[in-house]
Amino acid sequence: MYLEYWQLKERPFENVPDPRFFYLSNIHQEALMRLLYTAREEKLGCYMIGVHGCGKTTVLNVFEEHIKDQGFNIISTSNPLLPWKEFLKEIVYRLGVSEFPQETVDILHIIEEKLVNIKSQNIHTLLIIDEAHLLGEELMEELRLLLNIEYNNRTCLSIILSGQPELSEKIDSFPQFKQRLPIRYFVNPLDEQDTKNYIEHRLKIAGAQRKIFDDACFDLIYEFTGGNPRSINNLCDIALLIGMGKSLPYVDTDVVKEVIEDLSKKY
Repeated sequence: MYLEYWQLKERPFENVPDPRFFYLSNIHQEALMRLLYTAREEKLGCYMIGVHGCGKTTVLNVFEEHIKDQGFNIISTSNPLLPWKEFLKEIVYRLGVSEFPQETVDILHIIEEKLVNIKSQNIHTLLIIDEAHLLGEELMEELRLLLNIEYNNRTCLSIILSGQPELSEKIDSFPQFKQRLPIRYFVNPLDEQDTKNYIEHRLKIAGAQRKIFDDACFDLIYEFTGGNPRSINNLCDIALLIGMGKSLPYVDTDVVKEVIEDLSKKY
């Protein structure tokens, strides 16, 4: 709606995990580095923790883009609420099996057979689970057992979990599983400078050829959002709409204050 007014090619503040808009802050760079290390060194597992909207899913998508042509078999899911047995069937399906046995032991045998076969071709399998704070205890135990599968003394599977802070509590209460996930990282919100850089980066990717937000806006945006990327997107998107509605040459602090007031209301 406001693209033509601001001379943009696409909407800069959509809340979708689009790797093209990924801003590599120091925080997200560290998270990405640990994921890449887990995959390339064939570590048993890694988990990434962060509050909702902090950019975890975008980091996962960028991670997958980095490794998709590097000889990995990637199984990615964001539906850990499936009953644990159905989740195992989902893994079997992603491993190329269309007919599922009913007995759990047979399902596990198929998964082991497939993982070993894939590893024998010098391909390592990654199981990436987003929204992993929703994992149940039974499924976590089954995942732990899958990490025991080896071929020629090399692990066949790495598990990468991403979820909200409750995931850390679940893993802490399951020490046998935690021991197999040696790499971990907490994704903190952006700091004040990165908040400014993040906004300007997304505007540039969207095609901005000029300054759209007055510099005085960034302190207000950071103060209200706490550096949470999803909250930043919500605020900036509405600010562009209001700025257009007022026929302003750029978004100023009055517009940002108006948006903050509106977002702070309880309807």
